[in-house]
Amino acid sequence: MAIDEDAPAKVNLTLHVVGQRADGYHLLDSLVVFTEIGDRLRFATAADMRLKVTGPMAAGVPADRTNLVLRAAELMGGGGATITLEKHLPMAAGLGGGSSDAAATLRGLARLWARALPDAPSVARLGADLPVCLAPRPRRMGGIGEDLAEVPQLPAFWLVLVNPGVALATPSVFAALNDKTGRPMPQALPRCGSAAELATFLRMQRNDLEAPALRLAPVIGAVLAALSAQSGCLMARMSGSGATCFGLFADPLHAAAAARAISAAERGWWVHETGLYA
Repeated sequence: MAIDEDAPAKVNLTLHVVGQRADGYHLLDSLVVFTEIGDRLRFATAADMRLKVTGPMAAGVPADRTNLVLRAAELMGGGGATITLEKHLPMAAGLGGGSSDAAATLRGLARLWARALPDAPSVARLGADLPVCLAPRPRRMGGIGEDLAEVPQLPAFWLVLVNPGVALATPSVFAALNDKTGRPMPQALPRCGSAAELATFLRMQRNDLEAPALRLAPVIGAVLAALSAQSGCLMARMSGSGATCFGLFADPLHAAAAARAISAAERGWWVHETGLYA
């Protein structure tokens, strides 16, 4: 018996840092979506626990306990399984790849072993992004990641994701952030009727980690410029702690053309157009 689970990329359309707790954790207010592009995991029964990493972005991905997948498996309790992680997302890219992989592991092993998912506090202890990744759909994410709220239905739009091949450690980006008491998003998010309206709203919001990430990896500026220059790009912004950036498009043809143009100009960059995960 084998079970497959998607681990879609998480994109922070906004990321406001609104405070910091005494224990050092940062308080966020973020509008999060998930994309069709992502990793894929397969689970099969076995006598013991094994992790195999494959796929086009497998290089450098650990297959030991430093991989959050195995720590998620431990949280599910004792049991054997062969887990194959097919890696399509770059590491340390601001796309929540490791957290999404771990969330998919919880879902997959719960199905394989016919067990309940762990309780919410236990899931959150694996990582701040785990709660939102456990049920991947558009959400407003607050607190350190544990406060989740539904959002008004989003209009159809497409994203072009671009990573310049630079890995950024999230703690380093947060450490470089000067102001950690930014304003949150509006209490009530607007209902946007089109991709253009959504882009207008997003331009009034922020990713507070973009400026410190730019100081650590100036190439992010070139990525944002390349996206913004594409026909049909309604806005461009960095996702998460970077270095992946996204351009927002109203239709898949303009997104595909933009991805093709950027790939041709910058052959060393990771570039994908994608719709939202359904």
